[in-house]
Formats: sequence, C-alpha cells, structure tokens
Amino acid sequence: MLQEIRIRNLGVIDDAVVRLHPGLTVLTGETGAGKTMVVNGLGLILGARADSGMVRAGATQAAVEGLVGLEPEHPARARVADAGGELDGDDLVLARTVTSEGRSRAFVGGRSAPVGVLGELGELLVAVHGQADQWRLRRSDQHRALLDGYGGAALEGALTAYRAVFDALAHAEAERAALQLADRDRAREVDMLQAALEHLERVDPQPGEDIALRAEAERLGHAEGLRYAVSAAHAALAGSDSDLGGDSAEVSALAAFASARSALAAQTQHDPRLGEFETRLREATYAVSDLASDLAGYLADLDADPSRLEWVHQRRAELDGLTRRYADTIDEVLAWGESASRRLVTLMSADERLAELESQVAALKAQLGTAATLLTTRRREAADRFAVAVQTELRDLSMGTARLSIAVTPREPASHGADDIEIQLAANSGAEGRSVVKAASGGELSRVMLAIEVVSGARGIDNSAGLAVMGATPLPTFVFDEVDAGVGGVAALAIGARLAALAAHAQVVVVTHLAQVAAYADSHLVVRKADDGTVTASSVIELTGAERLHELARMMGGESSAAGLEHARELLAEATRRAARSRSTGGSEPA
Repeated sequence: MLQEIRIRNLGVIDDAVVRLHPGLTVLTGETGAGKTMVVNGLGLILGARADSGMVRAGATQAAVEGLVGLEPEHPARARVADAGGELDGDDLVLARTVTSEGRSRAFVGGRSAPVGVLGELGELLVAVHGQADQWRLRRSDQHRALLDGYGGAALEGALTAYRAVFDALAHAEAERAALQLADRDRAREVDMLQAALEHLERVDPQPGEDIALRAEAERLGHAEGLRYAVSAAHAALAGSDSDLGGDSAEVSALAAFASARSALAAQTQHDPRLGEFETRLREATYAVSDLASDLAGYLADLDADPSRLEWVHQRRAELDGLTRRYADTIDEVLAWGESASRRLVTLMSADERLAELESQVAALKAQLGTAATLLTTRRREAADRFAVAVQTELRDLSMGTARLSIAVTPREPASHGADDIEIQLAANSGAEGRSVVKAASGGELSRVMLAIEVVSGARGIDNSAGLAVMGATPLPTFVFDEVDAGVGGVAALAIGARLAALAAHAQVVVVTHLAQVAAYADSHLVVRKADDGTVTASSVIELTGAERLHELARMMGGESSAAGLEHARELLAEATRRAARSRSTGGSEPA
C-alpha cells in the first residue's frame, strides 16, 4: 500500500507531502492547482518517462519519494533484493530525480537502480488508470490475467492442469531434442568407451598391481648388489663353519657373543649381577641368530632370473599405457572403468529412451490438446459472465450504449494456454467491437477500467441478484485520474459508488472534479495554490469536518453559503448510503 509521496519542485508544486490511507482517497482542487502533478509524481516513482519540462521553473531538479508498505510474501520484495535495495522493516522507499537538463536517476530501497526496475515494481504495486496511461488494457497478457483471475476455481483448476501437462511435454521434448542432436556425438562416445573397456579387459589390471611391480622391478634390477650386501651381512653375523671353530682371522658376531658368555659364566657364582649380564647376552645371541636366519632366507628367495625381470618390465609398460590414458594410478583406472561401464550402458540404451520419449511426447500432446480444450471452454464460460458483469457496471457509468465482449481465439499452445484473450468494446450501438484501448476515448477508457477492476475480483455470480460478488483484488493500489470526465449528476454518484466498492478490497486514489465522487472518500486531500505575486506554489492538505464540507460546496457551485453547506451535507449522507449498498452488493448500485 502507498503510504506517502513527497514531491519537490515538480511543476507548480514547490514542496508537498501526500499522506495516503487505506480505502478511498480523493484528490481535489481548482483547475491548475497541481492535481495532475501529484499523479505525475507517482508515475515517476513507478517508472514513467521523465523530461525537463516537469521541473519547476527556477529549480535545478525535481525529486519524488514514495513510501510503500509491503506484505511479508509480496513478490516485490524479491525484485528489490535483486536490485540490491533494502527494506526498512516492511517499508520500501522508491525515489526519482529529474534535472532541468532532462537527466533522470532512480533509487530503490536506498540503492541506485535502472528506471526499468521502478517500472517492474510499479506493475506489482499500482495500477494507474489515467486518460494517457492504461497499461493493464494495453497489454494482452493483462487481458488474459484479468479473465483468468475472474474465472474462479473451475478455470484455475483447468489452467493448473494444462500447465502441468505443458511443462511435462516441454521437458520430454527437450530431452528428445538433446538425444537427437547428440546422436553423432553419442556414437563416437560409444566407440571410445567400448575401445577403452576392451583395453582394460585385455590388460586385466589388479588393484595395487602397479605399486607392487614397481617394487619388484627395483629389486630384480639390483639383484647382484643385493646378494653381495646380504651375503656380507650374513657372514658378519653368523660367519662360516671355520669361523665357529675359531680358525678365521675375522670373528662373527655369534662367535663373539658365545665367547663373551663363556667368560662371564666362569665368574657368575661370585657376583649375581654377572648373571643378569649373561642373560642379556643370551637374548642378544638369539636376536642375532634370528636375523642371520632371515638374511639366509632372503638370499634363498632372491630371484635373479633375467626372464622374470623382462616380464615385469613388459607388464609395467602395459599398466603405464592404462595410466597415461585413463587415470594416474591403477586403482583410479579401475574406478574409471566402472564409471565408463555405467556410462556405456546409458548410451547404449539411448535408442530405447528415444523410442520411449517419442511415445511419451505423442501421448502428452494428446493430453495437452484435451487440457487446452477444457481450458478454452472454461475461459469462454468465464468470458460470457465477465462481459455481462462489466456491461452491468458500464450501464450505470453513463456508457449504456457501449457493448463489451471478450474474444477468446485459438493460438499455438503456450505456457498459459492455447488462447489469445482480448477485451473488446463497441463504444456505440451498431459499432463493431475493437480492442478496448482503440475503441474508447480517454475518459471512457478510465470508466471501462473502473468497471473491469470492480468486476475482476469476482469469484462467481450471485444468481439470486445477478450481481458480481467481490473477492480479493490482485493489486494493492489503484489510481484513477479524472475517471469522471464527461459525466455528472446521478452517473457521477454511480462512479463514486463503484470506487467505494473497489476500495473495500484495495487502496484507491482518485483525482476528481466532481463533488459527487469526492463525497464517497474515506480520506479527502485538496491541492491548494498560493500566489505571492511572483511565485505560484501548491501544497496538499488533508480535509476533515467543516473544511471538507466547504470543499464539496466549492466543487458543487463555488459557494460556502449556508445553502451550499447544507447541500454538501446532503451529498455526504447520500454518498454514505450508496457506498454501504454498493459495498454490500460488490459494486452494483442502481442509478
């Protein structure tokens, strides 16, 4: 909901704050006071085109700020976040500046943003209906949205079912196209994977085999050196038979340990501590003996067969061929092979999947046709009801000879259905129906839009009374600029009644010249012009009580006499009575 608009140096407005409220707010004032500038200021913060002519004479720039309250789940919040803006709680600040040279800047939630972002937010927040601004009627998607919103549960269900089938068909067709497009690449990939898996099968690598063969190749390649080193170590530990007899010049470790034990053993009876040393020597002798035995075993197992070394080199070359092509290690090659096998199965089954998709697409197309037919039927039923309801409204808005209809024509299926929707109007009896934006004048267009907005929230028809039953409106704020142009008297009261009915479900702001419309207001603002002889400036004031009666009297005849004020009181009473009836019937108030 719009909460406040501040305008500086825009047209005749020097500095004005417009505070808005829920319900119906009217904006009145003498001709030339600046009412239109308030609407223009609102348009600027909603993304309308700006030019230097809007800037107040003598000022360097005009500025407009708007404060908007957003519900927690309002879609505008996401767009603000995308633009880098921030909310203050639930409040959003929109701003626009225009320089005297014609340069314009936009701000969303405290951050500079493209003007287009204001326009996108504006379409989520406000519908402005002026003689030059009827974007909801100029866009065909809005005609469809208005009808679909009016159609109720039956139409909503048909649209939901259609979209589910449409999305499923789009997904199936996209997968089919991808498979068809990749057919040649798929064949190449199949050949590559088959060759690779045959290579793996032929080599038949084992887990960790590359590491084990690397160690074996190192050992076999240095067999002689290893044999010499181990033989020398074994001789040092165990010696030979001659060594054990003591004839060798070099004494082995085992012989040395035996000699040491013998020397100690002769004296252990004299000191128990020598027994401990002798025990430790015995343990050391066992350890050296075991080590010597292991070295002897190593020598026995050491294979210096050249044919084995040649085989190891050949096998390693085969494994290296795998690791160069597929992965860094044999374990990783084996993992890649498992993945490649799964991928090959998928690719080999692509033809089967393509056949399945062909059948699925054919079935979904048939389902889509059925769903589209049902959706078209529901839309045509809703279109008839909608046209009748709007026609009833137009009759009471001094457009009794106008004839409104909604054309539902075939088109290629899209996400929203297989229908083009156009609201058409024949402005006079016998005239051919044309798109409403082409068939109506500016003032008529605003009244048509008022009738549509009043009816578009309907969820059905109260058959006992033949009247539209109001529901929730899709937009929180509606602005009507001179919707009462060219009418007066009882017709003006009917317009006011419909505005009051719409305001029961949304915020409505109306610029009007007619007291019969202004009398319905929940909040009455007046634009007043002050002239000090050199500068003319306008301000916006909220009227209550006696001030409002004087303004209504001025609007009716320009007099604030006792008779004029009494007439204003009677008008307020009549408007209150009609507003109550209009709201209870959803907007239809007999003239």
